[in-house]
Amino acid sequence: MESVNIYDAKTRLSQLVDRAAAGEDVVVNRNGKPLVRITRLAVPKRLVTFGALKGRVKIAAYFDAPLPDDVLADRGRRARALQRTRHAGLTVR
Repeated sequence: MESVNIYDAKTRLSQLVDRAAAGEDVVVNRNGKPLVRITRLAVPKRLVTFGALKGRVKIAAYFDAPLPDDVLADRGRRARALQRTRHAGLTVR
């Protein structure tokens, strides 16, 4: 573990950070007393584990089937109503 005074740390900060990234701790002193330690951060744990749900999720056979006619008809009415309100200067969300 290297110990440097604050003035040296200020002038050689990038070198000290490189040494810390390599795994060596660096202590910065002020008036001969330890003030801070520059150290490497721990590697973060992976938040997502790919394949964790493999075999546990089922997609229905009709997932990508065409929509029923009544749903499509309603969608058309809604789209036309939105067009009319936008044309009138109104916004519907």
